[in-house]
Order: sequence, then structure tokens, then C-alpha cells
Amino acid sequence: MKFKNVFSPIQIGQMTVKNRMVVPPMGTNFATRQGFVTQQLLDYYEARAKGGFGLIEIEVTAVVPQGRSIPNEVGVWSDEHIEGLTKLADVIHKHGAKTIVQLHHAGRQTFTETINDEVNTGLQIEAPSPISCPFCNVIPREMTTQDCYDMIHKFADAAVRVQKAGFDGVQLHCTHGYLLAQFMSRHSNKRTDEFGGGIAGRMKMPLDIIKEIRAKCGNGFVITVRFTGDEKYQDGIETNEAKVFGKMFEEAGVNGLHVSVSNYGSLPYMSVPGYIPAGYNVYTAEEVKKTVSIPVCTVGKINDPYLAENIIASGSADLVAFGRESICEPAIPNKMAGEIDEEISPCISCEQSCHGYLFGPHKTISCLVNPFTGNEGKYNLASAPVKKKVMVVGGGPAGMFAAWVAAARGHEVSLYDEREQLGGEFRIAAIPPSKQAITKVIKYYKKMCDKYGVEIHSGIKVDEALMKEIAPDVILLATGSKPLFPSIPGLKENEKTTAASPVLEGKVDYGNKILIAGGGAIAAETAEFLGERGKKITMVEMKPEIATDVHPFIRPFLLSALEKYKVDMITNATIKSFTKDGIVYEKDGREVIIEGFDNTIVALGTVSNNPFEEVAKTIAKEVFVIGDAVKAGQANAATESALEVAATI
Repeated sequence: MKFKNVFSPIQIGQMTVKNRMVVPPMGTNFATRQGFVTQQLLDYYEARAKGGFGLIEIEVTAVVPQGRSIPNEVGVWSDEHIEGLTKLADVIHKHGAKTIVQLHHAGRQTFTETINDEVNTGLQIEAPSPISCPFCNVIPREMTTQDCYDMIHKFADAAVRVQKAGFDGVQLHCTHGYLLAQFMSRHSNKRTDEFGGGIAGRMKMPLDIIKEIRAKCGNGFVITVRFTGDEKYQDGIETNEAKVFGKMFEEAGVNGLHVSVSNYGSLPYMSVPGYIPAGYNVYTAEEVKKTVSIPVCTVGKINDPYLAENIIASGSADLVAFGRESICEPAIPNKMAGEIDEEISPCISCEQSCHGYLFGPHKTISCLVNPFTGNEGKYNLASAPVKKKVMVVGGGPAGMFAAWVAAARGHEVSLYDEREQLGGEFRIAAIPPSKQAITKVIKYYKKMCDKYGVEIHSGIKVDEALMKEIAPDVILLATGSKPLFPSIPGLKENEKTTAASPVLEGKVDYGNKILIAGGGAIAAETAEFLGERGKKITMVEMKPEIATDVHPFIRPFLLSALEKYKVDMITNATIKSFTKDGIVYEKDGREVIIEGFDNTIVALGTVSNNPFEEVAKTIAKEVFVIGDAVKAGQANAATESALEVAATI
């Protein structure tokens, strides 16, 4: 067996967990505004229990209404929440997984509009000290000493409700800069009463909560703590201090520890992009483990089964939490057990549909690679009632995803792409630094296409004659997007201009001094790619800042790379015309000419490419346009549109 160590059972207090793989607590926003469990939440967690995880730690669960960090956070502040939580515990237990609930209070890391609603009004943000969070920037009300003792009772009462609901235990949320972590950290705790000062004072709040939970719930009820091994912030918790915390938790009767990292002042480290190596936080768990005898769980970009196995085999930690990988692939344990790891849907740290959705207008999480996430009760691979002949035109992410899903439902599917290699522009997007993980998605989609019998025809240019020859019942047009070349004087006549893709693919000789027209994600990533090769780069962007379309967790690393390579970034500049080796741009009301460039890369956006829709409608009974062929945008929109069609035809 390739992964024997991660499948060994482990004892956490009186709870026997069947393997070492954990779904860590990650907010989904699938509950109601008043914190009640929904069917969507049940479906989400059942998929991961059914997928083979040994331990499922339920996401942030508020002990008081003002403790919420997301609007639809699961609640446990009232006995009314017990009924829904009971359903949640039952649906997880029936698949053999153990489950605990993370007791949470956001403290200063929330917004007034998050904690107030039509039921809860006039709530104030509260914290150990009246110091605003660097991200939320709202000055909280300082908790009185009596408030602190009242909060201890609130946490303990919440634990009692969790126990009544049938869960195996609770987890105190003492990390990521939330309330209990705020008490523990020198950065956020400036108190001079018994809940402040040195380590003993800063640890009083969580330790007193543990003592009261144990008194109310008994010795058989599991208590774990998720706490910070490194806040990565000035005056924050650091690893040597975390080792002391771990020992104090053990002495207080805690059954297990889960060591995480960061706070809202260091958000990019809470959910890191491709710039940060896999398993970047294992060292903090390893250090804490040296000081305790209870099980220690690690977390932080553990997105590969071989990495997880090595962490357990080497003794670095006792359990591994898969984090975003469990969002992307609910069945990773089962696929590891079956040694079909090539069928594991891979997390690529893109942030688009997890954090991007959670903190954006969408509000609830999903996954770019696997848009079934969050839609477990809406879409599935059930056999189609009528089997059809399906032709997919385009081998990018939308086309490949739609092809394997349709084939899995029993349709006869063929996929055509004019390029020799599948992946479309998504494949090229893997070329810049930190983006290599995208290759895993293309490989995974190809594997799933092969598994379900999709006939793949690459290097074949589709035309009307081919469509008629195939004579499909359904045509899915996933022809993607193409670079936008706007009507700017001199652009079409300039022989030294090119799009970004040929540059990244090595198809053009781009020279040493390069101008990039545009400052979005494609432009910035191309600049980084060229800067890494020692080229002198100038970017011209009409917006005030570069790479504003890049997720805020990723953008700081990208901008840092551009600064490292001394990329000249001209912003608030409108290109008026192209010259033979440069441009004329307008900035602050005056025109500026910059010339002498060996090449000009045009990265001014993309537009949909949909040349076949009208003719396809004359050939097939059903025609669907999916992905960027509908509207150029992010890759998650492409795979979502592909799922919506492929799961219903």
C-alpha cells in the first residue's frame, strides 16, 4: 500500500479516528443568516465523510451572535441550533468519520454588518483591547473583566450544546487572530488585569474555558485546540511561544492540538498561493510536537498524497489537514486507498472560488477545479435518462471538464481541439512562475476523460464539414477567448507587437527591452516571467494600480516579484498610439513618448471566441456555448458553466 502511514488509526482522548486525514474547519457560509444548518451544509460535509476522511472539524461555529466572522456562520449560541447540529453529526457519523465542532468568536476580526441582522441588532464588536484589526480596521469595544468571565461561560455552554447534538468533541479556535488568539497574542492583548500581561495572563481565557468545558462535559468528551504556531506579524505569536502554549494546553487536559498560522494582518499566509511551497507550516507543528505527548495535527498547503504520507511517516505530525484540497476533492482518502491518486482533483491554490467567493459578492464557497463543491445536492454523475452523441469543440478547462462529466453520465462524447496539446490558454497560464500547479488540472481532466471513454482528437481544426460528418445530437462550444487588439492607431501596423501567449510559449524572439501594454493579471505574470530572465520590462496601465484583477492573497507576492525584477510600472496612463518601437501615452494631461523597445506585448484584455454557434445550430438539435466562449473571464466561471450543461444534458 502506497500510503500506509496516513491510513493507520489514531487515538485522540477516548475517540478512535480511523485514519490520519482531517478536514479542517473552513468557513463555507452555507448556514442561514441566523446560524442554522441547511441541506447544502449537510450535503457538503456528507460528501467529505463519505470520501473517507477520518476526522471532520466543523467550520467556525459562533458561540455568540457578535462572534461571527462571516454572515451565515454556523451558530451554537442557542438551544435552537441543536436540532440542525444533530443532523450534521448524524450524517457524518453514518460514514464512519469522527467529528468535532470548532467553537469560535471573531473578536475584532469582523464587521458590524456581519454581526447585525434582522434578528440580532445593535451588536458591538468586542476584543481584549480597543485596537483595530489591520484588515477590518474597526475599533472594538474593550471587554471588561466581567465580560471575560461571561465569555468563558458562553464557550462552555456552547460545548454542552455540541455534546447534546451528538458530536465527538469540540475544538477551541485559538488561531488566525480571532478572539482567543487575540487574548494569547502580545500584538492584540494590552490588558493589565488577570487576562493580560505575560504568558500566564494571556493564556487565562482559553485555559479557563477548557477547565469549564471539562467540568460540564466530562472526561470522555474530546477537547482539541487549534492555535497559532506563527502569526507572521510584528509582536505576534511566534513558534517558541507556541511550544509553551502547546504544553500548557496539554497540562490543562486537552486531547489534541492543531497548529496553524497567521492572522488577518498576515492573511496571505492563511491560505497561501503558488509562491509559497507546499507544507510550508509543517515546521511549527513539528516544533510543538517536541514538547507534548498528545496528537498534533498540521495544516498549510498539504495538497498532495505523497506529501501527507511523508509528514506522518517522518513523525513531523500525527495528523494532516488537507484544507483547500478537501474543498477541491472530498474523496481524496478513498482515492488514496484505492491507489488511484491520478484521479484526485488537485487544488492549485488559485483562491478564485474558495476565498474569492467567500469574501466576494458570491458569499459561498466552491472550487474552480471541481465546481461540484457546494453543489453536491444539485448536480451529480447520475446516468442520463437519454444517452446522446455529444461533440465538444475546444480542449480548454471548460471543454475538458464538460467532456468527462457528460461521458461519466453515459453520453458518447468526442472532443476536438485544433492545438496538439490540450488545455487551451489554461495550459499557457501554467508557464509563469508559481503557476505550475495548473498542469495538474489539465492532466487530471485528461485522466477523467480517458476513464470515461471520451474520444480525444487534438490537432484537428473543426469546420462545418466535420460537424456534419460527426452528426452529433449535442454540440458544446468551448472555443475559449482570444487576445483583444483594440483600435488604437498604429497597433495593427506595428510588426513588433505580439500577444502574451506566444511569448510564454517561446514562439517569438522577444529581445531584451520589452514594453507590455496593459497591467492586468496576464500582463503582470508575463512581466514576471520575462523579469526572471533578466529582461528590462516597462508596463503601461490605465488604472491607478497594477494587477487589480489578481486575488488579494496572491497579489502581494506578484507585486513583490515585479519589484524584485525592477519592472518599470507606469500607471494612470492611456495609450494614444503605437509607434514602430514604442507608444505614445497620456498621463496627467500630457502626452509622453517612450520608444526603443525590441518588442511590445499587447495584454489589454481578452474577448470571447465563438465562431461556430450559428452553423452548429443547423446541425445539432442542442447547442450550448460554455466557458470563455460565452464571456471572457476567470477560469472558475468556465468550469461552472461546463458543469451546469454537462450535468443536465
